[in-house]
Amino acid sequence: MSTITSVSTHDVRFPTSRVLDGSDAMNPDPDYSAAYVVLATDVGDGLQGHGFTFTIGRGNDVQVAAIGALAPQLVGRRVETLLDDMGTTWRRLVHDSQLRWLGPEKGVLHMAIGAVVNALWDLKAKRAGMPLWQLISRMSPEEIVELVDFRYLTDALTPAQALELLRRAEPGRRQREERLRKVGYPAYTTTPGWLGYDDAKLDRLSREAVADGFGLIKLKVGADLDADIRRMSLARRAVGPDVGIAVDANQRWDVDDAVAWVQALARFDPWWVEEPTSPDDVLGHAAIARRIAPLRVATGEHVANRVVFKQLLQANALSFVQIDATRVAGVNENLAVLLLAAKFDRPVCPHAGGVGLCELVQHLSMLDYVAVSGRMDDRVIEYVDHLHEHFVTPVVVHRGRYLPPTAPGSGATMRQESIDRYTYPDGEAWGKADVR
Repeated sequence: MSTITSVSTHDVRFPTSRVLDGSDAMNPDPDYSAAYVVLATDVGDGLQGHGFTFTIGRGNDVQVAAIGALAPQLVGRRVETLLDDMGTTWRRLVHDSQLRWLGPEKGVLHMAIGAVVNALWDLKAKRAGMPLWQLISRMSPEEIVELVDFRYLTDALTPAQALELLRRAEPGRRQREERLRKVGYPAYTTTPGWLGYDDAKLDRLSREAVADGFGLIKLKVGADLDADIRRMSLARRAVGPDVGIAVDANQRWDVDDAVAWVQALARFDPWWVEEPTSPDDVLGHAAIARRIAPLRVATGEHVANRVVFKQLLQANALSFVQIDATRVAGVNENLAVLLLAAKFDRPVCPHAGGVGLCELVQHLSMLDYVAVSGRMDDRVIEYVDHLHEHFVTPVVVHRGRYLPPTAPGSGATMRQESIDRYTYPDGEAWGKADVR
């Protein structure tokens, strides 16, 4: 038996605002950041659990503090008790009555729980000697159902229905796992499309994306309509008629504004329109989806919990489900969303980019393919070519496809030298002029 001996946190920030990587209509100067957590045990094998939640700079310290507030629920606990029943562990963390009052099940604390839950899954996968996607996709349907909290979901998805979905996918698991190893998982790239890039950079990176094998790129829009029309025209000429271009407004618009703006861009045949309005506005998304059809809506990276995803699906408010590995409360809650998406027959196309999001979310899409939906059609994982060098096992994308990770764990382990250099505000990467 082993015990968790410490929960250490780190405020890690990368000064991406200096070159406008990540810039969009709502976030013009992001510093990609990770509120990072490491779970240590008293076992001499050196294995630790690593997790984080993603922010874009200021406020990362608040997120780090929220993760630290969970330490008393972990330090001194038996590791095997926590890892052997991750469904109960998730419920104990999420349903702590005093902390739950701060949400419930949304916001800074819920994301902090996600960082801790993901760190526990990282440790569990490392102990099993398997990548996370493989560990979960080899669980029985009954074991997977036990991981999910169905409270608030049963009007849309019951445990029995989830079990039926998983059992239906079970017979082809091994074949899909082998296919995944052979062909990888489809990706798209947002690398060309940041709003702060000039036209020459947009054109060059769009052409490079096509040369690298991507069949879909994404552009940020929403700050200026004339500029968006110009940028879409440039991108379309750069990639040609056969490569898709998605657009992402990052919650910029009201409902009527979204409809008018999208209609103005419709000539460029956008693959989807992402986050056209507030992530909490289910009815607004539904209205936009109705009014811009046959163009399609994608959303989810800022959706707070499985309940809002349920409502978006019930309201037919989205065509693509965009989970995020660190927005909801970790792997367990994202499993709930994968099951909901399968029930409503909607493809899951995760949000990634950021710090380590590609490393984490690839596991969720791959286990969805192997054990939940059994499908890769009309599905893609976002890819951004930023900051992967800071991780011990960075993603591998070849010819526009994610190659399945083989290293044990979730891919969350950051290099110690990167943690030291980019810890805010005292790391070498930060000077006095940068502190804000």
